[in-house]
Amino acid sequence: MKTLLFLGLSLLVALAVPSAEGKVFDRCELARLMKEQGMDGFVGRKVADWVCLAKHESDYRTDAVNDNGSSRDYGIFQINSQYWCDDGKTPGSKNACHISCYKLLDDNISDDIQCAKKIAQEARGLSPWVAWNRYCRGKDLSSYVKGCF
Repeated sequence: MKTLLFLGLSLLVALAVPSAEGKVFDRCELARLMKEQGMDGFVGRKVADWVCLAKHESDYRTDAVNDNGSSRDYGIFQINSQYWCDDGKTPGSKNACHISCYKLLDDNISDDIQCAKKIAQEARGLSPWVAWNRYCRGKDLSSYVKGCF
């Protein structure tokens, strides 16, 4: 009887909570995908910059979420709900990328890339990302793409 009750409750929870199929990218898989998506040279930055950014923002995880108190960061690039996506929780969200934040958590990162490009284009670089400024800016990033191409 306890087993049936547990299974019933598990099913209810599974139906009530939307799931995102996240993925942890391999460094070179991500580098090749970013190159294919036109990120090499975009806003003057190399693929290595973007791979370094993704490593330090999300550890290459598409399902990463970071709660900042008044807003949250989503996905492999940790895109913020205050300005760029709508999570239905952040009051006054600008949603400049016109996307649900939850779409940034699945294993298809094409939409994440488009939003990240919009952010980078508006900023004329990668300075909006704290992790890029701290861990990548001005450093030799060749190890992030070594052996990938």
